[in-house]
Amino acid sequence: MKENWTDATGLGEYISALSNSAAMKGMEQAYLIFGVNDQSHALTGTKFNYHKEVKNEPLEHFLARNLAPDLNFSFQELKVDGKRLVVLVIPAAKKAPTAFKGIRYLRIGSSKVNLVKYPEREAALFNLLSQGQPSLTNLASAYQELTFKKLFLYYEDKGIVLDNKNFEKNLKLKTKQGEYNLLAQLLSDDSHLPVRVSIFRGKDKTAPLYSVREFGNNCLFITLDKILEYADVINIVQADETNRIVQRKEVRLFDEDAFREAMINAFVHNRWIDGNAPMITIYSDRVEILSRGSLPPQQTLQGFFLGESIPVNPALSDIFLQLHISERSGRGIPVITKNYGKNAFEIREHSILVTIPFAFSEVSLGDVLENKVGDKVGDKVGDKVGDKVGDKVGDKTALNEISLNITRRRIIAAMKYDPHVTHVQLMKLIGIGRTALQNHVSYLRRQGYITRVGSNKNGSWQVNSQF
Repeated sequence: MKENWTDATGLGEYISALSNSAAMKGMEQAYLIFGVNDQSHALTGTKFNYHKEVKNEPLEHFLARNLAPDLNFSFQELKVDGKRLVVLVIPAAKKAPTAFKGIRYLRIGSSKVNLVKYPEREAALFNLLSQGQPSLTNLASAYQELTFKKLFLYYEDKGIVLDNKNFEKNLKLKTKQGEYNLLAQLLSDDSHLPVRVSIFRGKDKTAPLYSVREFGNNCLFITLDKILEYADVINIVQADETNRIVQRKEVRLFDEDAFREAMINAFVHNRWIDGNAPMITIYSDRVEILSRGSLPPQQTLQGFFLGESIPVNPALSDIFLQLHISERSGRGIPVITKNYGKNAFEIREHSILVTIPFAFSEVSLGDVLENKVGDKVGDKVGDKVGDKVGDKVGDKTALNEISLNITRRRIIAAMKYDPHVTHVQLMKLIGIGRTALQNHVSYLRRQGYITRVGSNKNGSWQVNSQF
């Protein structure tokens, strides 16, 4: 932002710096605005004349002649509050860094520097322009011995059969050099990335830490399912006596759909290339979901809240869409804001925080989980507990008793009674939500307790007699 400009060479150097910096940040364009004070950012207006001549040569010709490669910059005029402003629109560097008079410049902070003095940044810029912006598909994983058994089972559970020969190509799991990429790592049997849910007994991190549950180091979809199932455990119900006349109204701790959308968004749009997973933190009055990375360059704040979906990780977003985990309709953000308002979002420079407040006064989730309030928590104990105890006992009967908790036994009983029972009917019969039911059914299928015969729409359930 400048008020006026008289140094044509300095202007050319700034064009080079801003063009290269825009490329580094993944922006399509950079802007230099004349008529704004550098320090106060106040509108002052400008008398800058971009039609002036530099040694008998029009300024625009002088700049274009000395820039390489050719850069299609442009000057635009506008008036704001009666003040004349001039905006110089500078395209980002594409195939090679932009140089002025043979020198490449870069913007670091508020300074313009000669890029050659910063060899690591120069190398990073050249690599970016040749390989494209770092992404899940063009960055090689540090782990090349990857397996995908869980991914195949997950697809099968969704009624989709992966092609064993072509799934890596179809899902874009390899770089151009033929190495497994970061997307493959995320979808493999072991993502090598921890995803944790921390529970504090108070309202901030100075309060005692009750527990830290580890859900990562797994196929990304299974990690997400387990977190959603865990959320179903802690989403306890309390009776609301407000304006009670005859019947008490039961209120859940937080809105299930809003939490689900927030979690899916966190996983789909997280900046996984930095090696960091989303972070879920539960306090006595709220749950916070932190995803790494901010809004994509093409996204505006207004568009974000209107639900204009611009995927940060397009390839991962495509797979979520294929598996019907998300529909990319843009409803996620509006669902959250409808329930909790725009203040539920805090958009930071390098992260986005979603805060979902609890529906009633402070809750000690540590006590809830310790005491296993009601039968719900007992019914929803994760598979991990059953697996651990089963390993220790080493007895199939004992393992069945643990893994087949009350909820799963009721699902099997319902399927024996009516092999054509639907998910919607099971949800009503068992009294659990969609996510919890899907996870229980997936577990029963993986362990061989039940089998789906025929299509999802017209098929039936077969309960295996040995169980």
